[in-house]
Amino acid sequence: MDRGEQGLLKTEPVAEEGEDAVNMLSAPENLSEEEQEELRRELAKVEEEIQTLSQVLAAKERHLADIKRKLGISSLQELKQNIAKGWQDVTATSAYRKTSETLTQAGQKASAAFSSVGSVITKKLEDVKLQAFSHSFRNSSTFKSFEEKVENLKSKVGGTKPAGGDFGEVLNSTSATSAMSTETPLEPTEQSP
Repeated sequence: MDRGEQGLLKTEPVAEEGEDAVNMLSAPENLSEEEQEELRRELAKVEEEIQTLSQVLAAKERHLADIKRKLGISSLQELKQNIAKGWQDVTATSAYRKTSETLTQAGQKASAAFSSVGSVITKKLEDVKLQAFSHSFRNSSTFKSFEEKVENLKSKVGGTKPAGGDFGEVLNSTSATSAMSTETPLEPTEQSP
């Protein structure tokens, strides 16, 4: 590889914590010798405090683990408690409550829509059942016998239709005949003295 291709692949060594601080100090920003020495002392003091705090933290974590072990608290129980608390925190937010209310309303509307669709389907099925029943009743021997009797009665009363008309026509013509007989009053005859 030539020098141009190597530019993208070139890596610089990672500076250690102390080295980074030293590199910064090696290029002072117009600091006097006294100021640089003061910063070095402060740096050493901060590094020592960090190390001490790390040791104290590690000791506290060991003590915490020991207490949990004595109480019988396992990591799984802690996880369950954390999840329960997190869920409780989520459900307490106004965004969750608003979303929950919206979903509840949407569910109610969907339920009402399904109920309405169900009612329409039920009505249609009832209509189909009624039509099927009507059709099967008209084709039954009892209905045919009744229809023939009505036809015979009609022909005897004065109908001119041949037998075999459908029942609806027979009923209509029978009702028309009976209506005519009730509408035309008989004229009174004059009696001679």
